[in-house]
Amino acid sequence: MRQRFDDSRRNFLTHAMMLALLRLPLATAAALASEAVRRTQFAYVGTYTGAPGAGSNGEGIYIFEMDPFTGQLANPRLVAKSESPSWVTVSPSRKYLYVANEISNYAGNNGSITAYAIDVATGDLRRINTVSSQGAGPAYLGLDATGKFAFAANYGDGSLAVVSIMQDGSLGLPVDVRRDFGSLGSSQATDVPAGSFAISGHDGPHVHMVAADPSNQFVLAIDLGQDRIYSFRFDATSGKLRANSTTPYVSLPSGNGPRHFVFHPSGRWLYTVQEESSTVVCFHYDPATGSMTPVQTLSTLPVGFSGTSFASEILVSHDGRYLYVANRLHDSIAIFSIGSGGRMSYVADTPTHGDYPVQCRIDPTGRFFYACNRRSDCITVFSVNRTQGLLTFTGQYAAVGSPASITFLG
Repeated sequence: MRQRFDDSRRNFLTHAMMLALLRLPLATAAALASEAVRRTQFAYVGTYTGAPGAGSNGEGIYIFEMDPFTGQLANPRLVAKSESPSWVTVSPSRKYLYVANEISNYAGNNGSITAYAIDVATGDLRRINTVSSQGAGPAYLGLDATGKFAFAANYGDGSLAVVSIMQDGSLGLPVDVRRDFGSLGSSQATDVPAGSFAISGHDGPHVHMVAADPSNQFVLAIDLGQDRIYSFRFDATSGKLRANSTTPYVSLPSGNGPRHFVFHPSGRWLYTVQEESSTVVCFHYDPATGSMTPVQTLSTLPVGFSGTSFASEILVSHDGRYLYVANRLHDSIAIFSIGSGGRMSYVADTPTHGDYPVQCRIDPTGRFFYACNRRSDCITVFSVNRTQGLLTFTGQYAAVGSPASITFLG
């Protein structure tokens, strides 16, 4: 009797364990689905505001829900009314959103930068404070790796500023402000395409981007009006900048108008896009000295192109295999593969299905690509072929007035 009881008990436990194992995939799938729903990503979009119909149709900062499976941007809403928040960036802690307000009438003739606290559950923003960018028309806002300092690129007057960030996320006092007046480039780009009238930005210095390198030991500042990339040693404790004694700057061909740069994930190569010449340059980057050596220059436009176009944004895929550059007026994304020594090879170009792409981004999963088309008031969505680097339009448009930049909260 005892033996039959033990056998029955063992059989019961065996069947129970088998049933649990059979059910495990379903439970795991349910858990994964629940996690995916919980982690629906938010996308913040900064816009140009002002006179409707003049490329400034936005009202401030908008939030979208991003579907991680289809890439769709849905349920848009205005989360912060703000003057021309043309550049939005999320802090390393994911707790704060920092914004460059591209204006010139704050506290005199300055632009401003604003800090917001993020409600991670809803994506809602709570404004913390606004301070002067210490110059006019800030077009870019970078953050150091620790989230303790913000770098403002004041395009309007050609200055750059380092602003402290407090423990509560608020913006503090400026710790460094710099401006170089001399050595302006020519109004006509050296490498201009045939028939181009892409002339702008060489009436004075125009800092277009300031950001730290991957090591957080150097800060690079790109000046379109001077056709230069400046290198500074960065004190991550004080926020102070010191001119790099090894390579204080590198010059690009006169009039080409460098706009933005991006580092390869390896940290060994740096790529810059030139607005007026529509070119992309690969530099070898020495992380020990912050020095840059040019190794290759290619056009961002197809062979045989004639006319006017302005290159805008530059991105490297998360795996470092492909480079993407946006072209305004030609309204395309040029795609390059990255090979040995960081050298580029043209792959293809794809239409943006919108007008005047000023900025673009790849989502955190690496599966989707978004183009902010300022003049057509929409963001277009592409799927990324991560094997070949190609972009395929998904047919999805997200309507928003004069989109200037997009960033994601994972």
